[in-house]
Amino acid sequence: MTTSASVPAGSESAIAGDGTVTDRLVEANVRYAAAFTDPGMDARPVQRVAVVACMDARLDLHAALGLNLGDCHTIRNAGGVVTDDVIRSLTISQRALGTRSVVLIHHTGCGLESLTEEFRHELEMEVGQRPSWAVESFRDVDQDVRQSMQRVRTSPFLLHTDDVRGFVFDVKTGLLREVDPA
Repeated sequence: MTTSASVPAGSESAIAGDGTVTDRLVEANVRYAAAFTDPGMDARPVQRVAVVACMDARLDLHAALGLNLGDCHTIRNAGGVVTDDVIRSLTISQRALGTRSVVLIHHTGCGLESLTEEFRHELEMEVGQRPSWAVESFRDVDQDVRQSMQRVRTSPFLLHTDDVRGFVFDVKTGLLREVDPA
């Protein structure tokens, strides 16, 4: 069994065209830069908030949260899981760039709900090297949000852990549901 994802049937038209996807992104950037004006922003988020969320392409965080460019730091990974690297980013966000609040966002229908740590073993068999990272899969999205909140609240590196809240984003309705930390 291969662990590489394949393109779903019918998706070819969405990625067809001249050049690679990256070529098209670079071309889009040239058009963007032609009209770009430096907004004169600081790297410090205006709202003093860091949002940790899943990398799922269905989550348009700025639109869903009513945020504008410069309002927040956004940290994304598979599952929106609070890993050591997320703690690293949050620590820099708080200690060097002034954020005070942390919002954690998981979502319904997350791909990590269907994976297990067996994924690492399959990778090892396929490529001959075991990944040093954990998959961090989960079965209960609410419980994983609670675990993520706990990881943030107990990190010795973070200065501001009193305003840490966790949510589940419903990919069908666009609504956030807050998860009780208890």
